[in-house]
Order: sequence, then C-alpha cells, then structure tokens
Amino acid sequence: MSSTGQGVVVTGMGATTPLGGDVATTWDGLLAGRSGVSKLEKDWVDTFELPVKIAAQLAEEPDLKRVEARRLDRSEQTAIVAAREAWAHADLGDYPSTEDGSPKVDGLRLAVIIGTGIGGALTLLGQDDLLEQQGLRKVAVLTIPMLMPNGPAAHVGLEFGAAAGVHAPVSACASGAEAIAWGWRMLMADEVDVVVAGGTEACIAPITLAGFSQARTMALRNDEPERASRPFDTGRNGFVLGEGAGIVVLEREEFAKGRGATVHGRLAGIGTSADAYHITAPDPEGTGQSRAVAAALRTARLDPADVGHVNCHATATSVGDVAETVAVKKAIGDHPVLTAPKGSLGHLLGAAGAVEAIATILSVREGLIPPTANLEELDPDVTLDVVAGEARKTSLDAAISDSFGFGGHNVCLAFTPA
Repeated sequence: MSSTGQGVVVTGMGATTPLGGDVATTWDGLLAGRSGVSKLEKDWVDTFELPVKIAAQLAEEPDLKRVEARRLDRSEQTAIVAAREAWAHADLGDYPSTEDGSPKVDGLRLAVIIGTGIGGALTLLGQDDLLEQQGLRKVAVLTIPMLMPNGPAAHVGLEFGAAAGVHAPVSACASGAEAIAWGWRMLMADEVDVVVAGGTEACIAPITLAGFSQARTMALRNDEPERASRPFDTGRNGFVLGEGAGIVVLEREEFAKGRGATVHGRLAGIGTSADAYHITAPDPEGTGQSRAVAAALRTARLDPADVGHVNCHATATSVGDVAETVAVKKAIGDHPVLTAPKGSLGHLLGAAGAVEAIATILSVREGLIPPTANLEELDPDVTLDVVAGEARKTSLDAAISDSFGFGGHNVCLAFTPA
C-alpha cells in the first residue's frame, strides 16, 4: 500500500439515527445487529390507506431549545444536532472561538458541506396545508429558509462561522457521501483547513411513502418491522424509509497535527461517477459503480488487494444489491468482507452515505465489521463474503464506503487507519 503523504484526516464525528442520538449508541446498535425500524403510529397512515406502515424513525428527538426548533425544519434540526457533536468531538472549541478568544480555525479557512436528498419537505407540506386551510397570515415567516435544500448547510455554516464556503450537494441517496467527497477536494486543493461535511434527511410523510410505494421499492413487512429491511437476503423486497443525520469534521493533515487534534482515520481518496443508465434503476452490470470504486482506489493510491472491507449501499432491493456486488468484484475482487448497515438503520436517503461513512471509519479504527441485520439466507447471486449474525473482528488496511442514488449518482469513499 502506497503512502499518500499529506492528506485529509477525520477528527470529529456526529450522528443522530434510528439507532441512537449520537455516534456511540448508533455504533453499538450496528454492532449488535439491532433494528431501528418500528410501526408508524400516525393517523395519516390509515387515512391514506398506505401500503407501508413502518419506518426507521429517530431514536431520540433533536435536543434543541424550543425557540430554536420552531425556526428549523426537521432536516435542519438533525443536521445541527449531528454537527454539534462532530464539532465537539473534534475539539474545535467554543464556536467561533475558544475561551481566550482565539479561534482554533479561521472562519476564512472553514467550509460546511451538507447534502440532502429532499430537504425541507415536511415544512413545504405543512405550510402549504396552512395556506390552504387558514390563509396567508398563518404561513410562517421563515418558510423558505426552512424548506430550501441548502437550509441545513446554511444553518450549520452560520453556527460555526464558516466563511470559506457553504455548499449543499443534492444527489439523492448519494448526497451525504458526495458532501464528504466535495470536502476532500477542497482540502486537497488547499482552499480550506477544516470542512464540516455530511448529510441529513427527515421526510417521513404520506407523499414520500406513497411515492416510493408506487415505485415498488419499499419493504412491506408491516407485521414484522424489525425484520423488514433485509439487504442481500433472499427474502428482501425493498427498503425501509428512515431519517437522521451524519456529520464528520475533515482537516488537512498538517493543520490537524499543528493543533494537536486526535485523528480517527484518513479519508484517503474519493471516486464519483454516473451510470447514465436509468432514472431509478442501477446498471445491472455495475459499470458506473465500479468506475467510482476504481477512482477512489486511484486517488487513494491503493491497490485492490489493500481493501479488506466494503460498507455497502445495499438497500435491500432485488436488483440493486446484486449489481453492487458485481461492481465490487470488477473493481476490487472477491476478497473484501461486506456489510450493509441499512438492515439496522433503514434507508436514510441523503444522510445514508454520511452515517455509513462514519460506520466505515469506526470499522477501520476499531477492527470490527458490524453484521448485516436480518440476513438469514444469502442470495445465491451474491458470491462475496457478507458479515451476518454477529460482528466480525478483523484488521483493516483500507475500507470502502459505497453510496448510490436515483439518477445514477455514484460516490465511493476510501478510508485508511490514522
């Protein structure tokens, strides 16, 4: 494995997910193979006669002051919660400066990049209902900042004083991973010293469940919520919609060393591509996906033999799971050990890539690969080693995190030890 020299390191992580309100509880849930999926106790489930009555809802409601929460869409709330944890974990001090008034990072060298697949859908739907039912005066003054997809990134940027740039990639289920890839590019170009990057999503609502249901992409095990999300299993029949956020703090290695930061892993390289195949279906040959994986290896200066683990996008759809394994074999070979966090987390859409990147970082750091929840009978078309049952102890020189989205967006992140 070649040395990358100066590069990009991970110094902070934050998350709020269906498994827990922070990184530690989410990681513990993944290692235990626990499911965050539950029955939806909402009146509208029966009102609209939805075929899907389950979802992966947040394990903990966002811990925010009431006046703050009222000004933020739920997707913005989750982003703020995860970003604050990541910032504190990175020990960047009281924002925007430390107790003695000296900033640990200059705002002109700090960027925020937070992606989302849908954005403030709950605000848009709720405020439209108010307009139709009660008239103009009931519409919230902050409706637009709450519904715009760049809202989460903008609020986090304001909180930390990020003056070097605030960006919001919108690339469906690859959004969170693309935000991290974007951060890597900015750091490698020496545009900034620190990037707060990740993804957020909170759009469990009648229209999203109805739309995905009509597309025939959702799991229908309403009587067994915990067993509904089944990546790579012969009994899989679709994904479970989830909500949450994942944020990482990335730094130029030289800058992190200079301030004495604790490094949890290296973002060694990134790869992106597009299938140019179909608006929702992946290329069954995995061509575009394999190009993204190969690009991540190239930018990380890794050989395929270096990669011992792939954290898969695998959503539990019939075509998608197998196509991903085809792509892995093309780009890396048949030796990596696979896992699929969506068995536990459900599908967090725009947040998925960021939360799963955190899981990959922790696998490399801790030498543990979480099991794929609900994998009882491996699809015979999947000819790779997929962890199931219990976490597997190992030592990793490098690991890959895959994220793919509607529209053919492909993002691959390569992580190596600190």
